[in-house]
Parts: sequence; structure tokens; C-alpha cells
Amino acid sequence: MHVRQLTPAIGAEISGVNLGDASRDGDLFAKIKAALLQHRVIFLRDQEITRAEHVAFARRFGDLEDHPVAGSDPEHPGLVQIYRNDKRENYENNYHSDGLWRETPAMGCVLRCIECPPIGGDTIWVNMVEAYKNLPDDIKQKIDGLSARSSIEHSFGAVMAPEARRKLAAANPPAEHPVVRTHPETGEKVLNVCSFTTNFVNFHTPENVRFGLDKTPGASHLLNYLLSQASIPEYQVRFSWRPGSVAIWDNRSTQHYAVMDYWPAPRKMERAAIIGDRPY
Repeated sequence: MHVRQLTPAIGAEISGVNLGDASRDGDLFAKIKAALLQHRVIFLRDQEITRAEHVAFARRFGDLEDHPVAGSDPEHPGLVQIYRNDKRENYENNYHSDGLWRETPAMGCVLRCIECPPIGGDTIWVNMVEAYKNLPDDIKQKIDGLSARSSIEHSFGAVMAPEARRKLAAANPPAEHPVVRTHPETGEKVLNVCSFTTNFVNFHTPENVRFGLDKTPGASHLLNYLLSQASIPEYQVRFSWRPGSVAIWDNRSTQHYAVMDYWPAPRKMERAAIIGDRPY
């Protein structure tokens, strides 16, 4: 197993490993997990593995989750099929942490390329530990103790008919999480807002709001500033896909952006997402 770091901030490519073998070998899996915690997202090429092996490897991290909108392979629950071949869908071309709208967002994901365009369709990952670390001190003080609400309704639900959208929202109510979370394994502080985040829930206090202008648009300006941190190139790594390529990322400390520059070429991906913990 060889690990090649890709940028100073995030990302490494691993060679000499087959994930099918790692799904059955605890020691090999442990080495891969250690590389993941260090580099936050890791990439492997030419992974000729079955769907069963894909699921079995992901399950070494923990139980898998389904998605309320995206379909799963009926024979392999938890293996979500992200197939872009019949219409243009713009759900993923924004910086996001998977499932931040859940009470327990995903711990991580294992994404495998089945088919991709000859040019385009890259994915960007961002180190949100670094994003928090480099915030100005006055911003760190202002967001200390803040919580924010994230929702599936205004993203996946936006294109639905009103009744279907309300049904989706009722089944998946907005989740409230700290704006700065603690990584449960490394103890690092992570900036924990993304495109699913709609608003702060405890900003309107005498310390923050002197007049109405401090709340609206003041709170929105602060949230937008925090959201913009994911777009800083120095925190990023960009990966170009080939069939058989796999990305494994720690969803607790990263965000990602699937670049939508390939339509109408098809892009077919299969993702196993691991159930995470409640952020604190």
C-alpha cells in the first residue's frame, strides 16, 4: 500500500490496494482508515470490485444509510445510485456536507465511478478543519456557541410539488447543529455549516443584536461569510474520475462539490454512506 499526498491541505491517492480485499482484511482496513483520518479524503484507481464488496467495505466503518430522495440498489440496501443520464440535476454542484439536514449526518462515504464523461465531471473536496482554523479571531468569538438549522426541504424538495415537498419536510424535519463541531475521533474543531444550512437559531441576543439591522441582514451576512470559506482554493483538492475510481471521505471534516460541466454526457456513480453521530 502506497499513499501519495495530493495537496498540503487535503487529499491522498492510495495505490497497491483492492477494496474487495480490504472488506475482508481487518489490518488492511485499519491502514486505510488511518490514511483517511490523516488526509480526510482518499482516492483509489482501477477498483474492480462488486457491489457486494463495495457495501461490505463501507460497512466496516459502520451501518449504512438510505436516502429519502435518491434511489438505492434494491439488492444492496445503502448503495445509492447517483445516475445523471436523462436530465440535468443541480443538487450536488454546491459545497455541502452529506446529510447535514439529518440529526446524525453521515460519518463518511465511499463513492465509486461506474461511468463518467470523457471530459469534466470532477469533484472538489474541502478541508473544513483548516477553514475553521484560519477564521479571524473575532469571527471565532462571534460563532462560539452558535447553532444553525439545516434542511432538506429547500434543496431536494424545491423541485417537488408543494404537497410532496411538505411530506418530505415532515418526514425529515430540519436538524439543529453547532456551527463549530468537534471531530469525535481527532478532537479537531470543524466549521459545520454548508449549503443545506438555512439560519442560525440562537443569534438574536443582546450581545449580537443592537438594532434590527444586526439581525437582518446581519446574521445572513455572517452565515454567507462562513459558507464562502469552502470556496477557498487553498483548502481544496480536485479529483478527475475514471470508471473504477473510488473516493472515500470523512464527511465530518469535509465538504464537497460535484462540478456540473458535463451535461448532456452521462455520469453514473454509486455511493455507500455510513451513519454518523450527532455533532457536538
